[in-house]
Amino acid sequence: MPIPFSYDVIFVIVSAGMILDHLDNCSFYLPLHPEFRRAFEFLSSTDFSKLDDGKYPFEDSDSFVIVSTETGRGKAESPLEVHRHFIDIQFVLSGNEVMGWRNLGLCHQVRSPYNTEKDIGFYADFPSSWIEVPPGNFAIFFPTDAHAPLAGQGSIRKAIVKVSVR
Repeated sequence: MPIPFSYDVIFVIVSAGMILDHLDNCSFYLPLHPEFRRAFEFLSSTDFSKLDDGKYPFEDSDSFVIVSTETGRGKAESPLEVHRHFIDIQFVLSGNEVMGWRNLGLCHQVRSPYNTEKDIGFYADFPSSWIEVPPGNFAIFFPTDAHAPLAGQGSIRKAIVKVSVR
């Protein structure tokens, strides 16, 4: 299904790169990366009730989607994580998702060193802000954004598009 592009009034938080918005407004972000069109078309056109949890690669691309159902850990048990080779588009399907955010340049307390093979590192720094991400909304985290997902409570189902920056 094609995604229309419009400059209608939208709700968005942009903070040193991180973006929070509703899927209805995804066309606004298409110019930010060549793979965003494919990512948002997948999120907009997929019936996730018929899709099992798992990893779904995009054809002819290093980008992929992870669909997962997990239990929220709460703020105290959700460490900041970072990625260097992928942008995360975390789209909440159901549940009470809360995510922490901190500019990577302000993170100094390494919890687990960056693992190149898994494209992830962890920091013990505390997020500078917390955001609620209700179902139907997405958060985009760039490599300059440390983020703490699954800080909500209860069962959380989401689709995480991993957009390659290579």
